[in-house]
Amino acid sequence: MENRERRRFEPEPKIWTPKTALGRQVKDGQITSLDAILTSGQSIAEAEIVDALLPNIRSETLSINRTTRIRDSGRVMSFQATVAVGNGNGYVGIGTGKALSVRDAIEKAVRKAKMSIMSIKRGCGSWQCTCGNPHTVPFKVEGKCGSVRIILMPAPNGLGISTGKTAKTILELAGINDAWLTTKGKTSTSMNFAKATVDALKQTNLKKGKMAEFGEAPKIEMVVETKEESE
Repeated sequence: MENRERRRFEPEPKIWTPKTALGRQVKDGQITSLDAILTSGQSIAEAEIVDALLPNIRSETLSINRTTRIRDSGRVMSFQATVAVGNGNGYVGIGTGKALSVRDAIEKAVRKAKMSIMSIKRGCGSWQCTCGNPHTVPFKVEGKCGSVRIILMPAPNGLGISTGKTAKTILELAGINDAWLTTKGKTSTSMNFAKATVDALKQTNLKKGKMAEFGEAPKIEMVVETKEESE
């Protein structure tokens, strides 16, 4: 008998057809940096834009909750997923999705997380460390969502992140490897805990933006005019 090779049918890769002007500029190569989009204040309406500019981005599922809604036809069960995305080098985003199946909910959450991605500022802000590498937050920041409060403080290199899985996953996706943390409130609510962590990371850019906006105080020169007395 002749040996017959099994044919493996692999799904064909989807071809991205941009629907927005920003997407067309990215696909044509006019925009090659994600920072150019974020600094200009343009909103990302297509997740494929992030895939094209950050090819090494990865996603992690933070929580999956089951919800039930009562309708005329009876009870309808659906799932709500919370997903975080990041490249481990200063970019992170979070999103939630709801669908009738777990897979569809995760896919929706991943797309929303990519469209809400942001850049954060990292540094070596701990007085106990002088390595100069961007491994922790540059200064103390605080984030909140609902009853959850989280405070991130700079930590020396090698300390790690001693906290729950939700915050640790987000910080690692953002590229934060060391940090002191203090939490308050109902941290068992994964969604609020995740949003509070992202809000704390967002504060690094806000302080940076304020410093860049105001800059140094202008120097005022005093000019004193003197009149010579005529004899």
